[in-house]
Amino acid sequence: MKAEEISRKLIEKGLKVTPQRIAVYEAVIQLNNHPTAESIIKNIKKTSPHIASATVYKVLDALTENGLIKRVKTEKDIMRYDAILEKHHHLYCTETDRIEDYQDEHLDRLIENYFKEKEIPDFEIEDIKLQINGKFMKNN
Repeated sequence: MKAEEISRKLIEKGLKVTPQRIAVYEAVIQLNNHPTAESIIKNIKKTSPHIASATVYKVLDALTENGLIKRVKTEKDIMRYDAILEKHHHLYCTETDRIEDYQDEHLDRLIENYFKEKEIPDFEIEDIKLQINGKFMKNN
């Protein structure tokens, strides 16, 4: 995603376009591996060493609060970030802490139909995401 498209998305959400916001959002998208804040900071420091770590955390919060990225918490309580907003689930490797996206429309329909039949009293479901824990058999 180019800076112009990132700027457009920020404007659509009513956010001021700043070099810091563009850099952080761009890093989350480019890293494309559910990066931690620390890996985002490390990536940004290569080209923009002047951006403070606290600023990166504030931008991540703003992007999350405005629905441009999502938080993904791992089994080890490590916060990661995901720029893919389309419906998907996660495969989580318990050995390496790696997260991979998993899309399966049939699974989505099964889950949706299940909860249509089995309503949870006094609870409105907004979204359902599975995190499937296991071990990747091949190192990609």
